[in-house]
Amino acid sequence: MSLTRRIAALFRTKAHKALDSAEDPGEMLDYSYSQQLELLNKVRRGVADVATSRKRVELQLNQVRESAAKLEAQAQQALSAGREEIAREALTRRAAALSQLSDLQDQRTSLQAEEERLTLASRRLQAKVEAFRTHKEAIKASYTAAEARTRISESVTGISEEMGDVGLAIQRAEDKTAQLEARAGALDELLASGVLEDATLPAGRDDLQTQLAGISAEGDIDEQIARMKRQLEAAPAPSASSAKSTTDEQADGRGSP
Repeated sequence: MSLTRRIAALFRTKAHKALDSAEDPGEMLDYSYSQQLELLNKVRRGVADVATSRKRVELQLNQVRESAAKLEAQAQQALSAGREEIAREALTRRAAALSQLSDLQDQRTSLQAEEERLTLASRRLQAKVEAFRTHKEAIKASYTAAEARTRISESVTGISEEMGDVGLAIQRAEDKTAQLEARAGALDELLASGVLEDATLPAGRDDLQTQLAGISAEGDIDEQIARMKRQLEAAPAPSASSAKSTTDEQADGRGSP
């Protein structure tokens, strides 16, 4: 396939998709119905025109009949008056009128047949248009119901275009959150293993210095406790007389009112 044909095929495909998305079945049905109504009106106008022509021919027929009858009467009157020449002229004109009358009768018969044919076609077309109108309204109602049901289903199931965008946004947020959590966990493992330094610690200090500082603090506490114990052991014990006097004073205090 040549490049030109490929481009033309691609253009037709894009145009078909655009038309399919923009096409409204209800509008297309209404347009088809209006076209059929227009055709029906044309047929009806044709019937009216043929009927008008038939009426005109019938008027001419009546006029020719009256003229023929009048000419026959004039011929008889001329013969009665002994004017054979005038009678002959009148009869000649009557013969021409009768010939014209025959042509008009044939024309009327033809127009009447055409009128009947168009009338029948008009009735059939009208029946088809009425049937199409009923079918059109049923299709439009079904399409409207199906469209509403589809929209409701899309909204409920979350597969509409808007819900799809929301779902993609949620998915991206979840993926980004998972990536951040994984990165934070990896950094925590690296900090615990000592590969990375904690920026919150004072400058120049590491884990070893921290442990040494803890050990030094524990040693100071142990030394303080040992010194307090030695001070208690070095303090003089109270004498027996002072202990007895203290006991008597406590007893007197309990016995006094």
